Amino acid sequence: MFRNYLKFALRNLARNKTFSFINIIGLSAGTLCCLYIILYIQSMFSYDRYHQHAENIYRVTSTLGPDGDQVKLGTTSPPVAPALKADFAEVQQFTRLVGTRDVKEYLLAYQENAYYVKDVVYADSTFFDIFNYHFISGNAMSALKEPNTIVLLKDVADKIFRGEPAIGKVIQIENAEGRQSYRVSGVVDESLGQSHIRGNVFITLNSGGIGGDVRTDNDWAGHNFVHTYVRLAPGTNVSALEAKIPDFLKKYGGNRLEQLGMKKQLHLQWLGNIHTTTGYENEMKQPVSRTFLYLLLLVAILIQLIACINFMNLSTAFASRRAKEVGVRKVMGAVKQDFIRQFLSESTIMTLLSILLALALLMLAMPYLNRLTGAAISWTIILNYRIWLLLLLILVFTGFLAGSYPAFYLSAFQAIKVIRGDFSNRMSAAGLRRLLIIFQFSMSIMLIIGIVIIYSQLNYIKNKDLGYDKKQKLVLTFHTNNNRARMSAIKSDLQQQSEVLSVARANSYPSQQVTNDWPFFTRGGDPTAAKDAQFIITDENYLKATGIRLLAGRDFRQSDSLTVLLNETMARKMGWTATTAVGQRIYSQQSDSLPLEFEVVGVMKDFNYNSLHGDIYPFILMHDPENSDIGHLIVSLKSNNYLATLRKIEEIWHNNLPDTPFDYAFLDSEVARQYEAEVTLSRIIQTFAIMAIVISSLGLFGLSAFSAEQRRKEIGIRKILGASVASVMILLSKDFIRLVLIAFVIASPIAWWAMNKWLNDFAYRISISWWMFAVAGIVATFITLFTVSFQSAKAASTRPLDSLRNK
Repeated sequence: MFRNYLKFALRNLARNKTFSFINIIGLSAGTLCCLYIILYIQSMFSYDRYHQHAENIYRVTSTLGPDGDQVKLGTTSPPVAPALKADFAEVQQFTRLVGTRDVKEYLLAYQENAYYVKDVVYADSTFFDIFNYHFISGNAMSALKEPNTIVLLKDVADKIFRGEPAIGKVIQIENAEGRQSYRVSGVVDESLGQSHIRGNVFITLNSGGIGGDVRTDNDWAGHNFVHTYVRLAPGTNVSALEAKIPDFLKKYGGNRLEQLGMKKQLHLQWLGNIHTTTGYENEMKQPVSRTFLYLLLLVAILIQLIACINFMNLSTAFASRRAKEVGVRKVMGAVKQDFIRQFLSESTIMTLLSILLALALLMLAMPYLNRLTGAAISWTIILNYRIWLLLLLILVFTGFLAGSYPAFYLSAFQAIKVIRGDFSNRMSAAGLRRLLIIFQFSMSIMLIIGIVIIYSQLNYIKNKDLGYDKKQKLVLTFHTNNNRARMSAIKSDLQQQSEVLSVARANSYPSQQVTNDWPFFTRGGDPTAAKDAQFIITDENYLKATGIRLLAGRDFRQSDSLTVLLNETMARKMGWTATTAVGQRIYSQQSDSLPLEFEVVGVMKDFNYNSLHGDIYPFILMHDPENSDIGHLIVSLKSNNYLATLRKIEEIWHNNLPDTPFDYAFLDSEVARQYEAEVTLSRIIQTFAIMAIVISSLGLFGLSAFSAEQRRKEIGIRKILGASVASVMILLSKDFIRLVLIAFVIASPIAWWAMNKWLNDFAYRISISWWMFAVAGIVATFITLFTVSFQSAKAASTRPLDSLRNK
């Protein structure tokens, strides 16, 4: 029986080549897009879930500030983790990670080989007890137990040792704290899965330097730069444990927090949620917004529905051609169940062919799609049984829908009526097709509106006045003490160049994560009412180099000591205006000794130091040009030939640092890097929206061809009666345009709701305007006219005599 159904299906495909091609290509393209998006979303949600005890691993996060004015950090103070384990039986183990803070790269050297390596982190000896990595060599449980031991990622080990065994070898690491020797105790790779932890090199905290500082630091209020993780006992009531933490924090840090006037809370965040939760500062790796992923899921569903509706529409349209076949077979004795099985089998076979083609195309397109999304999805993930369940669902759903009209509609008629073409007193197939076209184009219009709004927001971000000038700014980074010793000489050489307007020294630059924050209070004020502010350390040229505007007071002078510039937000927090703030004194209590005192010499206009996702935070520039934390030169340029200018600056660099690679970045590129997720979203939405439109257009092309054929004799008679080609084209097109306009009315409010939710992730955002919907409507109308006009023109240009002949 199945053999007969397969034979009928193949004959039907061969008989209607154009219809079959459009159907299979459209459904294959839709399934390909849907599958990849789902694989991408699955990849994002799979972060960190591969660890052996992932369900019991939690990150400890901090919330600073009073209600309504809080900052959420993915980090805590150093002593939190060991105290949690000591006080709560539910905490089986803890580990801490410390990033390189203001240093992006460390210099690793072995014999004659030396390389800069990013993402060097310090870790407790328990790190590999909590987190699972595939050890190529070495032992996970003892890798970081000995002082001055180090674990390398395989790529780093291969680069440094060039294929030689790494275990036991001693390498030199140089950073701002000096040069130190470490013994390689392990080499790992990331083959077990993806993690929010970004580390190429893991150094044991038991190595002095910053590790020693963390192990002995007992500050419960400040120093919130440590990534803290705990593994809880199986079956722990996490909510109950978290409810005990406020008293725990008060027990150890209450006095210090009260002394500084800080409000602080600690929370537990499940490991599996870290990569898909935004809103935390001090993240190791940029997380992905769940809103973004849900939008992508919506896009995947829309594209697959568009492809399925396309498939069903064409199937129902061309099924009426087989009405006489149904009537004749009924006369020959076929019963309703025979037709149901046959038509459902045919549509399922066609769907199966489309899915197999989609899988083949997906494997070929995977590298391009990975570049588009920035993901690293392998085609082997298709072996996951969930993907095959999804494909089975698509097969059954699409096959049943596409075959449902001919199976249940045509097969229900009496034989004589079907042969005569009498479909009266039944639901109109044309009416069903209209509903499906409206639904299909509603989804396409939603995607077009999404593209317009996303591009408008990105354009707003690109052109918004951030309060500083990011154009023609070069940032040079100095990673080691030896290199920083030459900063003054390099700065002096740069200032001699005609293309250089200004050079500033700083420990940070706009778009970088600010890891320094202190509570500040006024003269005679209450330290318990101190206001927390982020700060960076600069010299007297910072405002000139960055273009930050001064509202009141003066800029730094070279002779200044313990002077600061406040932003407007900080001045308001302290109870001052820009004018009254100048000349005031602010204080910060950092130890049991006397508080540090600073003079406010000026107030800056608010500027967006960090991304537009968050509001402007109280911010301070602190003048201390000889501070050892300073590791950047910000060079303001005025040049029409960047290549020549870069060559000059590189020559100056190598004259002073002959053995150090030239490390530079353009500030505008660094600022743009903050919006990689949004740029990725725009690329994805644009690409898949185009696919959805192409699929819809294929369907419209097929339906317009069918409509023109159905009205062939009507067109012939109209032309004999004097109708022009233009009037016939309008006749055939107006029904489709009407349906698109109805689809526009339906799609607009849904798109407004979805995109408004996405825009809520930005503290600074555009307002959704009517013109965005108008653009989408015009684009959809143009696409419809362009698609339909080809068949309309062809039908309108046919000789009337040819149209009236029976075929």
